[in-house]
Amino acid sequence: SGVFTGSGEPSTPDRERQHAQIGIMVEFAIALIGKLDGINRHSFNSFRLRVGINHGPVIAGVIGARKPQYDIWGNTVNVASRMESTGELGKIQVTEETSLVLQDLGYSCECRGLINVKGKGELKTFFVCTDMSKQQGMGLS
Repeated sequence: SGVFTGSGEPSTPDRERQHAQIGIMVEFAIALIGKLDGINRHSFNSFRLRVGINHGPVIAGVIGARKPQYDIWGNTVNVASRMESTGELGKIQVTEETSLVLQDLGYSCECRGLINVKGKGELKTFFVCTDMSKQQGMGLS
């Protein structure tokens, strides 16, 4: 979400747009979790979702000769993947840097503590505090 072109340090308006995209990503994740809860209630299933979010620079482009696909990769993507794989079901796990942006946007984050992240060592991670009643009021569940 929110891939911007350019190199170097973004301008203040660009940085604000990038930070807004992080908030949009969290709202999307909250909506997905809420929808899945609704599906479970109506189908007697117990599907669960865990979400990992990170932000930062990425490399993007088309890769593949026979079956070209647009993709993004890099350290930012790898850490986001680790946030998902080491997270807990029903929760949104983020890096410390992402939690700071989210707190500036008005979200609450609770410190999970240090977790061992493959290839990175120990990282301090946070869970985004979600308000399920807010989703129900928005008709998302």
